[in-house]
Amino acid sequence: MSRPTASDAWPLMWRLLGLMKQQRPWMLSGLALALVSTLSGIALLAISGHFITSMALVGAGGAAINYYTPAALIRLFAILRTGGRYAERLVSHEATFRILARLRVWLFERLVPLAPAALAERRSTELFSRLRADVDALEHAYLGALAPLAVALVVMLVVSVVTLIHLPILGLPVLLLFLLAGAWLPRWTLRRGHAPSDIVVACNDALRELASDGLRGRAELALYGAEDAHAARIFAVAAQQRTAERQLQRLQALGNSGVVLAAQLGALCALLLGLPALQGGALSGPNLVMLALLMLAAFEPVAVLPEAWAQLGQTLISARRVFALADTPPPVPEPATASPAVTRNDLVLRDVRLRYGADGPWVLKGVDLDLPQGRRIALVGASGAGKSSLVGALTRLYPSQGTITLGGTALEHWPGDDLRARIGVVEQRPYLFDASLQDNLRLAHPAATGAQLDAVIREAQLQDYVTALPQGLQTWVGEDGVRVSGGEARRIAIARILLADPPILVLDEPTEGLDAGTITDLYAALRIAMAGRSVLLITHRLGGLADMVDEVATMRDGRIVDCVPVAEYLSRLAAGDAKPPACNGESGMGQANL
Repeated sequence: MSRPTASDAWPLMWRLLGLMKQQRPWMLSGLALALVSTLSGIALLAISGHFITSMALVGAGGAAINYYTPAALIRLFAILRTGGRYAERLVSHEATFRILARLRVWLFERLVPLAPAALAERRSTELFSRLRADVDALEHAYLGALAPLAVALVVMLVVSVVTLIHLPILGLPVLLLFLLAGAWLPRWTLRRGHAPSDIVVACNDALRELASDGLRGRAELALYGAEDAHAARIFAVAAQQRTAERQLQRLQALGNSGVVLAAQLGALCALLLGLPALQGGALSGPNLVMLALLMLAAFEPVAVLPEAWAQLGQTLISARRVFALADTPPPVPEPATASPAVTRNDLVLRDVRLRYGADGPWVLKGVDLDLPQGRRIALVGASGAGKSSLVGALTRLYPSQGTITLGGTALEHWPGDDLRARIGVVEQRPYLFDASLQDNLRLAHPAATGAQLDAVIREAQLQDYVTALPQGLQTWVGEDGVRVSGGEARRIAIARILLADPPILVLDEPTEGLDAGTITDLYAALRIAMAGRSVLLITHRLGGLADMVDEVATMRDGRIVDCVPVAEYLSRLAAGDAKPPACNGESGMGQANL
């Protein structure tokens, strides 16, 4: 993605600041404390120089001097500098962490409606980069860019006013040096750093992808002997990144050197222009020393501007990428009205078509199916026939064409969460979060009581498994359920669905890949889960589940080509009938998988 131009930089920044609205009190407090500590440090050095020079002149001439006022000011500014810097670190970092939490939640809220249809083509590492690295860059907008810029501007204004009051002729050189060190030099380093900065960003993304590919595909890499080649790619990208980082470091060193040189020139200008004023009596000796030290101290907050400008440029790039992702329109828009009030849960599909991507092939090519309330239908067919795609259309996870009604109302009028509360899905490979077993169950019903949890655990045939766990329901299941077996994961998913208590149940390949003993236990759980509910059982091998359904619909090439009672379906299979009668206006198909 290209760098933001001047025309879109301000809109990006204003939108970013708008997202930080709730944290503005913390941000302003941190900025105020930063100004207090910075100005106190500058004043401490300037007044100390003035005081020491005054004391030296008093000692040489024997004149009287007010000792208490400058001594009190020195102590005051020393305390303010130390205390203000400590308080500023606390407040500004609290503001930063609050901004970080706010931005992550904001982006995640916008990613949820996009999943999975609008995110399926994006790599997981790309999404992770947006959610972590780019959001990190956005929260640095305050701490690394806006706060230093604001402090430097105020310091330059205050120092310019003090200079004009004491030595007006010094005002123009100081202004020019501030413009050189605070504007031209950071802009020069920023422009020279565009190319290496883009390389660093691209290399960071590439390294994340290579690391992810290496972890996910380590078995394949080892099998084909490609580990060394993959490692060589990582080393090559890392070397390119280090080269670009060295270029940025050289530019940063030049920028810092330029600011130090400007500070020295400012002190020299103060001495050269102040000496004639001192000889003419227009300026006192202590004030001359004060101005010289003031010039040296005033450029300390200016020294961070090259890095702040660079940070701001990276922040705008990250903001553009994050906003581009967040502004992606949901492929399945939510209705503006509340869920309709229905008395039945009949599910009717007419000419349902679905494809992944605007130019992709149709995976559903006109599906017709009736699932009356309380009816149980098995949907059989070979892998790739479109069975799982039909689940995506039913739950509105993917946009589809045609008509699907629930209780006589089209699915377009159902909010996604309300619809999925009525159509519960037990996936072929249910996802378990890296949390306790109890937390994974309560995803379906956060307010569930202990008695409700115990009831669904018994119904899902999990009581022996839970009893054997050392920590019971508090046992950690690991990332993606790594600490549980496939059969246990599916029974946990069944218990979770039972806790949600949906009137329609969709089971996607419930026995795939399980051993005979696990299948037996799962059948017992499924019989309880299916009681009193409409059921769509998706499988390519009906097997022992035949006694759990009323009808069998056969799917082939994105269409339902046959729909018969289960007894008739099994008798045809036993008789070897290759062409059973058609249903829903389609021609028959050959023998289905058993």
